[in-house]
Amino acid sequence: MPASGNSIPPLPPPTAPFEGRLRQEPGKTGKPEDRSPKLPLFRKHSLPVLALTLCLGTANAPAAGPAKHGHSHHGSAAKPTLDNGKKWAIDEPLRKAMGNIRDIIAASLGGIHEGKLSDSEYGELAGKINGEVEYMAGNCKLDPKADAQLHLILADMLEGIGAMQGKLKKVKRRDGAVKVVGALEKYATYFDDSGWKPLTH
Repeated sequence: MPASGNSIPPLPPPTAPFEGRLRQEPGKTGKPEDRSPKLPLFRKHSLPVLALTLCLGTANAPAAGPAKHGHSHHGSAAKPTLDNGKKWAIDEPLRKAMGNIRDIIAASLGGIHEGKLSDSEYGELAGKINGEVEYMAGNCKLDPKADAQLHLILADMLEGIGAMQGKLKKVKRRDGAVKVVGALEKYATYFDDSGWKPLTH
């Protein structure tokens, strides 16, 4: 008997699931290819860490220690060494940035030693020093061996910046500033900056 005008036509035979048809390339068998978006494999780093990465060639830099939250993982047990008994040569951007950091610390050295700086003042101090580290990141160009030695010194400086910003809960902000002072003293010991003015404690 012929179908009435209101009858529903029969459904087509079942086919592969819609998701499988989207992910499986024509002419290939096996499991459907996963074409779901892939997340990037890198992690976001804080600005000082990124600056260090940009400034110093990672192929020549010493390996960092075990990763932990904050900047403490950038401290290194390795100590800087001289260039066959001589200080390492520097370039003008490095001289300028380190000199500015020295002056920033010198202006607050009394308050640091006497423990009179507030948390906000330490944070402001860290921001200024970090600005100079950023400048080094974009401009310093050293010999690879000198770069590796600078990496050790900047690792201490970045740890100090993190502490002054309150990111290292077990390290006092004042101790972070002292860490930066120590990094400056190491710089003067191992790098040939003829115009360097030592900090007076």
